[in-house]
Amino acid sequence: MKHLIAFVSIAATFNLTAPAFAGEGSSCHFHGTKPAAASSVLGCADQRKLSLVKTGKLDASWQAVQKDAIELVNGSKGKEWKVVYKNPGVTDQSKATLYMFFTHPGNFVAANFTGQ
Repeated sequence: MKHLIAFVSIAATFNLTAPAFAGEGSSCHFHGTKPAAASSVLGCADQRKLSLVKTGKLDASWQAVQKDAIELVNGSKGKEWKVVYKNPGVTDQSKATLYMFFTHPGNFVAANFTGQ
C-alpha cells in the first residue's frame, strides 16, 4: 500500500506541474565570456528585429530590411557588437537607421535609433 501511495504521489507531481520551456529567441542566450561569431550575432539580430516588428515596436516595413553593417565597438561595459539596419522607406528620417547592441558573447543589450 505504501508503494502505491508513493507511486500515485510521484505520478501526480509529474502530471500536474507545468513543463519548463525556453522562451522565444532562447537560441540567442549565451553564457560565459567566449566571443560570439559575427554570423551568430547577425542571426540573433534578425530574430530580435522580427520580434520587435511582431510586437509592434517597429513598423512592418522593417521586416524585409537586411543588415547594413556589423562591428565590434567599445561599450560602457566592454566590447559590444553593433548591428546596423537602414530602412529608406520610413517617413521619419530620424528613425531610418536601427542600431542593435549585443554583448561580446552575443546576448541582446538594446535597440534604438540613436546608435548610443
